[in-house]
Amino acid sequence: MSTRKLLSTTHSHQIPLFVRNSIQSVQNFTTPPFIPKRPSILATNVIKSYFEKGLIVEARTLFDEMPERDVVAWTAMINGYTSCSNYTRAWMVFREMMNEELEPNAYTISSVLKACKGMKRLSYGRLVHGLAVKHGLDGFIYVDNALMDMYATCCVSMHDACMVFHGIQFHAKNEVSWTTLIAGYTHQDNGYGALHVFRKMLSEGVELSPFSFSIAVRACTSIGLHTFGEQMHTGVIKHGFESNLPVMNSILDMYCRCGCFSEANRYFYEMHQRDLITWNTLIAGYERSDPIESLYIFSMMLSGRFNPNCFTFTSILAACATLAFLNCGQQIHGTIIQRGLDGNLALSNALIDMYSKCGNIADSRQVFRGMSHRDLVSWTSMMIGYGTHGYGQEAIELFEEMVRSGIRPDRVVFMAVLSACSHAGLVDEGLRYFKVMVDGCNISPDQEIYGCVVDLLGRAGRVKEAYELIQSMPFKPDESVWGPFLGACKAHRFRNLGKLAALKILDLKPNMAGTYVMLSNIYAADGKWGEFARLRKLMKRMGSKKETGRSWVEVGNLVYSFVVGNEVDSKIDGVYQVLEILIDHMKETGYVPDLDCLMYDLEGGT
Repeated sequence: MSTRKLLSTTHSHQIPLFVRNSIQSVQNFTTPPFIPKRPSILATNVIKSYFEKGLIVEARTLFDEMPERDVVAWTAMINGYTSCSNYTRAWMVFREMMNEELEPNAYTISSVLKACKGMKRLSYGRLVHGLAVKHGLDGFIYVDNALMDMYATCCVSMHDACMVFHGIQFHAKNEVSWTTLIAGYTHQDNGYGALHVFRKMLSEGVELSPFSFSIAVRACTSIGLHTFGEQMHTGVIKHGFESNLPVMNSILDMYCRCGCFSEANRYFYEMHQRDLITWNTLIAGYERSDPIESLYIFSMMLSGRFNPNCFTFTSILAACATLAFLNCGQQIHGTIIQRGLDGNLALSNALIDMYSKCGNIADSRQVFRGMSHRDLVSWTSMMIGYGTHGYGQEAIELFEEMVRSGIRPDRVVFMAVLSACSHAGLVDEGLRYFKVMVDGCNISPDQEIYGCVVDLLGRAGRVKEAYELIQSMPFKPDESVWGPFLGACKAHRFRNLGKLAALKILDLKPNMAGTYVMLSNIYAADGKWGEFARLRKLMKRMGSKKETGRSWVEVGNLVYSFVVGNEVDSKIDGVYQVLEILIDHMKETGYVPDLDCLMYDLEGGT
């Protein structure tokens, strides 16, 4: 049919009634006039958008150009700075707002409380709490939740956070209130308190969320008791959260940190969904207990086409450091540079530690000097590296450079410089830094610091001075103090004091086989064979054995491991040939072996 024919053909079609009625209603409908938003509201929305995209300077510029700024605009600025972790600027904006004599609302108070938490400024938080009470805003649930979070983070105890929690009316408490309290206890390493609140939350019939379970699982992790964690795992399944990935990752982390690696492995392979956090959790877990397995899991992750991040590389570098796998660590370093991550502070610190523990202090120094920004960990890691390699003077110079740069040393830094002085025999310098720590920096020495000073004196043969220091300690010394003192007594043949130190250690740690060995050697050297035999029988009854010595060396991308008494290895003949050459060289130089360090074995006849 042609177009012309279609146009010329006349047909009459009646419009349906419901269509006519609809058209009529549209004609009769009067559209309300368009009312544009005020410029201040539009500008506030743009400010929020700028902060979401990380454009902080642009947000501040627009805010400064606003002719009228209401409380919503000020709150947007405070919340924006807080969300970007720029807590100091958030606090400054809040002060500017109060100087303008504007009355804050509940959102303003909750936002600035997050800034107080981020700065860990309890005095600021208490001031904001007072303002909330003054303006009648302390009854708003999100203000009370923010107050709890601030007090739990900034206070040394949970007392103030609990006061806020108990002040909230029962019907007003929500899931966030309970979870905030549980998280507070967990972050303060009070896992039992966190689980007590979680049980009460269950008994009150509060609706649980995946986040509640994640925090409760972390509480089990902090306690280190996997039985509680297994119960929590059952609860997760019961409430249908076993497919929630963050909850699953928390459970995996719990099994790893509790040392339940068979359960962790089984759970990992049963997971239908994994993300980068899942792999990082397992890698970090094995890095602490079985570094070789950690490297194997890392290779599995790469084959699964997951891209490692800074956290992954930090764990892998720690594994290489533990195993002294220099070649592997260098390859990881190359990958870090290739991916453009070499500017990351945590990774640079891990590289300093790895190269140092692998015996390459020159590369540790090169990484340290190449850093554009250094934190306390950077300086401490480099000092520890110098100390373990015997570069005590370099460690001292680095300490002085750190102080000149404006970084205040803490207890760990002083422990590093004291240990460096000890290994290098710089006794007077070490004692001077001990005095600076106590008198100049007002840092009270703990057990480990006293152990470092005892080691410093003991290595230099000043055993009696070390013993006098132990006697003057304001608290009872533990094995970290008696251990180096026992080593000094053995090295410098102070047998009576050595027996005292060994007995003190055995009172504290009765299952330490190495201490039994040293004490039995002291008795044997004194000719007290009856005491020697008694200790040997006691060790046999306890099933206590000294940990077998192991060493390894990396040659041509292969790592060779050697265990004391091993005669099975294919390379063992070559090893013993080199050992004979070394013994001949030792005899030629006039070295006299210290036979007292040998363990007497009645059954073996040695």
